[in-house]
Amino acid sequence: MNRLIANRGLLQIFFALQLVIGIMFIFNYIVYKNSISGIYDKVSDNNRMVIKNVIQSFDTSFSSINNLIFNIHALPSDRIQADSGGLDMEKVITLQDNLTSIVSNVDIVEDVIISFDDHDLAITTRGTSNLDALFDRRYTSQRYNSMFWKNLTRSEHEFTVFPAEVYMDQSTGYGRNLMIAVDSNKVRLSNKNLMILINVNKLLKGIDLNSMIPGASLIVLDANRNVILSTEKDLDLVDILNDVYFNPSQEASLTHGNYEYNFYKSEYNGYIYINKLPYKFQNIDSVTDANQWIMYGAIVLAVLMSLLLSVYLYRPVKNIVKLLGGSTLKGNDFVKIQSGIIKVQRENESLKKQMDLVDEEIRRGVFLQTLDGQNHSREQEIQMQKQYTHFFQSRHFVMAAIYLQPEDKPDSEGGFVLEELTAAIRSDLTARYEHAVVYHIEHLQFLALIGLDQPSERKKLVQRFEEFLGAAKQGYLQAFGVWGCVSRAFESKISNCRAAYENIKEGLLYRHVNEGTVIVDTERIRYVPELYFPLQEIEKLSNCMLSGKVDEGLRIVNEIIQENVSLQIHHHQMVHIAKSMFFFVLKQAESSSADRSELFQLESAFIRKVDHAFTYKEIQEALVEVIRVVANMRNHDPRSKLNPAFISQYIELHYMENLYLDHMAEVLDTSSKYFSNYFKKTFGVNYVEYLNKVRLAHAREYLRNTELSIAEIGEKTGYSNSSTFTTTFKKYCGVSPSEYRKASGK
Repeated sequence: MNRLIANRGLLQIFFALQLVIGIMFIFNYIVYKNSISGIYDKVSDNNRMVIKNVIQSFDTSFSSINNLIFNIHALPSDRIQADSGGLDMEKVITLQDNLTSIVSNVDIVEDVIISFDDHDLAITTRGTSNLDALFDRRYTSQRYNSMFWKNLTRSEHEFTVFPAEVYMDQSTGYGRNLMIAVDSNKVRLSNKNLMILINVNKLLKGIDLNSMIPGASLIVLDANRNVILSTEKDLDLVDILNDVYFNPSQEASLTHGNYEYNFYKSEYNGYIYINKLPYKFQNIDSVTDANQWIMYGAIVLAVLMSLLLSVYLYRPVKNIVKLLGGSTLKGNDFVKIQSGIIKVQRENESLKKQMDLVDEEIRRGVFLQTLDGQNHSREQEIQMQKQYTHFFQSRHFVMAAIYLQPEDKPDSEGGFVLEELTAAIRSDLTARYEHAVVYHIEHLQFLALIGLDQPSERKKLVQRFEEFLGAAKQGYLQAFGVWGCVSRAFESKISNCRAAYENIKEGLLYRHVNEGTVIVDTERIRYVPELYFPLQEIEKLSNCMLSGKVDEGLRIVNEIIQENVSLQIHHHQMVHIAKSMFFFVLKQAESSSADRSELFQLESAFIRKVDHAFTYKEIQEALVEVIRVVANMRNHDPRSKLNPAFISQYIELHYMENLYLDHMAEVLDTSSKYFSNYFKKTFGVNYVEYLNKVRLAHAREYLRNTELSIAEIGEKTGYSNSSTFTTTFKKYCGVSPSEYRKASGK
């Protein structure tokens, strides 16, 4: 039987629909049994919460009235009568101005009337008037006249709120729905009699009465059970109030006729609030009968519709099973459809990931093409333009470069996946900036386009980028040395990408070499006109390598590097200085027995290190390493001093000193006679003649390029007096020093 049902799609659909109908019937029956009675209870609960909010709003309003009365009593007005018997109008005007200022902060107050027992003067926010004129013309009532108010205010009375009533203005014919609160005078705070005119419309406007049950009304009674406000006209509460016993600490309710009366008492002033609402919906029986017929009719129609749908859906279900490739699976048609859908979802997810990768590579290719600065075909430009909106979503942008260098740390992870690294950087930047696009360029270098609305926002952007690098270094980039560079701001045009990239490269070249700098700001780079390049010290470095004085050579290198660091020179300048010192040092390695291929590898490694170095210490360490390697190549021995390279270089560096034959023999650890014979045999001339040629070569440079005197030049080139210098110069050059200078000048 089960196999028969599983193979008949028609029965499967029919019974599936019957199951749905059964569930619907159960829920409909529950709703039917509970909705009619439950709706009224829920509506009543909601209405009770609304009434409590209304009471709180009334209490707030009456509290503001009490505060207003207290503030008015505090106004100075004990003597408004002048010594002559009349009124002191200056004090009256001052009191009226202060009254206007205080009342303006309470929206529900229409007006305030200040009167005195011994005067008919009435001071209001609109000016001063006579009490008779005020209540017989401006605030005219069918119940109360001016005489009533005068007698009330001047006799002893409690704080009283009179019921809401329309008061007419005889001059304009305009009526206002007002409640008048008369302050108590049993305990006098001042000599003022106060009447507060409360605008009922404004009072009710601040209270949401529309949230009550339709047909409900609200009645407000004062502490003496006098009605002061009602939203329903012609309401008789005599029978209702006689039937209810109201406990001030509890709420009370009473059913009278077709209405339910809920009583609430304010904890603030003892006022009683009565909420009148219908306790039963009208025509409830007819509604119940209609719901029963609707429920039964819906069940019958649902059964008929399920039968028709079973016939109608049988063939489409079979076709869907075939399309999803589930015909070979076991189970009923719905199991096959579910399996096919799961398979399609997996294939779609895999395809989506592949398409995302393809789109990302296309965007990266377009981005790299914008950096090459070359012209492209029209078709290529059209394809590139489709991706431009992905790069720019703000009016301006900056380009930021991120450079990583693996660090060999014991606790760091050596391996990393480039795609995961790119995704982590992109996710971090997009979380910090509204729009950021990140791409891997080459090696461990990344470029980001960060959008900004105004160029003035760039300074804050650079600070946040520096914070990003610091946080990344402490987090997922802790296995790398991290530093970056930020270009200046550009308008969001694809043509400006090339200019921004050039600005980044210039920033890397002209950055100041300074340890601890995490980020290079291209706008803060300044040209450095001076650098420290002492040629004499660098030549001395070469001599130190020749003579095996490694420590002295290291001192010279460190001194030159530190001096240039203090000058804050640019990176490319420090690289040039380091390469110059390198070649002076390498010159001594070439004179050793070192293999040429070994020297080539040493040079390649050094250039690669200094070109990729970010701090001056990396450059300094590369030079120190080269000095130690070259010193090991020479495998220094004191007897190795007696060689032509060392002798010629030593004379070149010390020609201005007294280089006697005995002195040279002492430097070279040999005898004077042996050194003299070795020198003539090696250089082809005797030592004195060679020394004079070196000295006179430098003397000719001084004569051509300086204004020094003949005697000063002779002293600088190692001659004890000017006559010896002149005689020797004429002997070797054929003319005197002064004649040589004149000829050089011409």
